[in-house]
Parts: sequence; structure tokens; C-alpha cells
Amino acid sequence: MLIQPIDYALLVWFGLAVLSFAYVSIDQWRNNPELGVMRIGFVLVTLYMGPLGLLLYVLADKEPRPGTHENFIRPLWKQGVGSTIHCVAGDATGIILAAVITATLSLPMWLDLIVEYATGFAFGLFIFRSLFMKKMMGGTYSENVRRSFIPEFISMNMMMGGMGFLMCFLMMESFV
Repeated sequence: MLIQPIDYALLVWFGLAVLSFAYVSIDQWRNNPELGVMRIGFVLVTLYMGPLGLLLYVLADKEPRPGTHENFIRPLWKQGVGSTIHCVAGDATGIILAAVITATLSLPMWLDLIVEYATGFAFGLFIFRSLFMKKMMGGTYSENVRRSFIPEFISMNMMMGGMGFLMCFLMMESFV
């Protein structure tokens, strides 16, 4: 039931998020020569961020004309966006799944943060880095886990540092 003005704003946002997600999903598989893991990454980030994810996709990954993808993504800032998308997609997927479970179990905020960190780190390391990038990294899965540990550790700490602070600030009564 729509009661407050924010309810209408959220309804519009979710509608735009669904349309953005649909556009990026279709465009990634029809028109983009990107690696499979990056396709999944942009689709997931657009699902999580809605129109902002679509904006990132169009600015940093959608080739303007067929056959120009490599030149289009050559600038360092676009490569940085791609790396961030890859990391956020893996970590955020684990965090969101853990958040659903911890909310269902009504765990205290301190335990919620620990479970979300561990799950996000595991998804990022074992699935999005070591498994999905195995072809690009070469080597065996266990070698990739070892080589990816430090980059994933840094990535996850940066993400959870911001997220944990914001969660505790916005939900202070839930922290105990």
C-alpha cells in the first residue's frame, strides 16, 4: 500500500531498475563481445544499482559501434570501472545473500556484519575471482585462489569498511 511520497519515488526507482536491468541483460548478450564474467558483473551491478548501473555500463563498457570494444575500454578509468564492477558483483552477491539469511534469523548487527563479510569474501574469492577468471588468469583453481587472496582481501575490506560504517550509522539501534 502506497502511503508516503517516498513510496511513490521507490516505485518509480524500482521500475527504472527493472528496465535498466532488462536493457543491460539483453545488450550484454546480443551486442557486447565482453568476457562472460564481465557480462554477469554488469548485469548484477545494474540489478543492484538500477539506472546508476545502466549509466556505468553505457559510459564504460557499451561499445559505440561494432568492433570498437577494445579501443572503447582502453582508457584507464574505464578499466578501473570494469575492475570495480567485477569486484562489487562478486562481493555484493555474497553480502546480499548473507543479509537475507541474517535478517531472517534476526541476528544482531555485529554478527550480521561478520556473516556478510565472510560470505561476500568467499563469493568474491572462490567464485568471481578464482573460478570465473580461471581462463584469463591461467593456472589451476587452487593457484588462482592463492594469487587472488590479497587483492580480494583489499577489495572486500574497502567495500565492507564503507558499508559497515553506513549500516551501523543508519541502524544504530540494531547494533546491540
